[in-house]
Amino acid sequence: MDKSPQRGQEDRRKPLSRFSSCPLVLLVKNAAAILLLPFLLAACGNRDEVYRQESFVFGTRVEISIFGAKTAKAEAAAAAVLVRFDQLHRKLHAWQPSELGRLNAAFAAGARAPLDAELASILQDARAFSLQSGELFNPAVGNLIRLWGFHADLPQAAVPSDESIEAAVKAAPSMRDVHVENGEAFSDNPAVHIDLGGYAKGYALDEAEKILRRHGIHNALVNIGGNVMALGMRGERPWKVGIQHPRKTGVIATLELRDGEAVGTSGDYQRYFEANGLRYCHLIDPRSGRPASGLQSVTVLASGSHAGTRSDVLSKPLFIAGPARLAEMAARAKLAGMLAVTADGEVLVTPDLLKRLQWSNPGQAFAAPKTVR
Repeated sequence: MDKSPQRGQEDRRKPLSRFSSCPLVLLVKNAAAILLLPFLLAACGNRDEVYRQESFVFGTRVEISIFGAKTAKAEAAAAAVLVRFDQLHRKLHAWQPSELGRLNAAFAAGARAPLDAELASILQDARAFSLQSGELFNPAVGNLIRLWGFHADLPQAAVPSDESIEAAVKAAPSMRDVHVENGEAFSDNPAVHIDLGGYAKGYALDEAEKILRRHGIHNALVNIGGNVMALGMRGERPWKVGIQHPRKTGVIATLELRDGEAVGTSGDYQRYFEANGLRYCHLIDPRSGRPASGLQSVTVLASGSHAGTRSDVLSKPLFIAGPARLAEMAARAKLAGMLAVTADGEVLVTPDLLKRLQWSNPGQAFAAPKTVR
C-alpha cells in the first residue's frame, strides 16, 4: 500500500482520473516538468463552513473536507470513512500483516486460502484491469517490488543484481495465475505476490464516496496521499486541485473538479531512491523488471462509475508504457483527460483537459500547443 515521502523528497501530493480516445497536445517543450497534485485552494466564504478531519492510513496522510454540513453530521461521516480506511489498510497492506499477506503466503506455498467476498471481488477486478492494460498494470509482481526495496517505509536504496532481476522476470507472475472459486483463492505460480499499492487508494476513494453519500454528505473532498475525489462543490465554487512542479514547490495551474471526479498521478517523485546519480522509482516495468524511466509523471482525470479506482489504476500502465505509446494507451483506456511529463520535460496533455486547466502564471514560456498523433 504505502506511500510515504522518501529521503530528499517533500511531502507532495497529487490528484485522480477518467478518459476518452482523443489526441494528445504537446504543451511544453523542454520545460520544467509538471504534475498534478492535490492542492486545496480556499474559495471565498467563511472557513468555518468546511469541516476537516485528518488521519494517517495506508502509510500516508488522509484528509477529509466536508462543506456545509452540521458539525455532528460531518464528524460522524468522516469517522465512518476513517474506520473503513483502517479496515482496508489491515486487509490490503502489501508487507505488513494483512489478509492479502496471508493469501500471498498461501500462494508461495502452493496452497489454497479462504477469503471473503470483498477480497475475492478486488482480486477479480484487479485481474480485469491487468488484462486490459496488456499486463503493464500487474499487481502480481510484488516480489519484484520487494526486490527493489519498496516493501518498506523507506526504500533500501540499493540496485538489485542483474541475476536476481532476471530470475524474478523469468518467473512470469501474472494475475492470470490467480484463481478464486468456492470462497478460496489459489495460484498456479508460486512466484505470484500480489501488491495492490496501485489500486487500494483508488478503491478506498470509491468506498469513501459511498459512505459520505449514505450519511447525506453531498459536498466534500477526500485526499488519500494525493489521490483525490470531489463530491459536489465548495459552496458556490468547485473544489480545486493544483498542478505543481515535481522537483520544486509552487502551483503552476489549477483544475476544478466536478461532482464524482477523481484525479490520480503516477510519478517518479513519490517513492524512489538514487544510486550512482540515477533515480529509481517504485513503478516497476514487469517486462524488464526495472523501474520505468521514460516519464516523470502521468496524471489522469476520471469520472463516472468507480472513478476513484480507475484514476488510481489507469495512470500506472501509461507511465510504464512511456511517451511513445501514450496516445495509444489513453485511447485504449477510454480516457477523458490526461497530462504527462516526459523525462526531458515535455508536457503532453489531452485537449479536453487542456481546456479545463487554469494557468496561475499566463506569462510562462509555454510552447504553442500541437496535436500529437
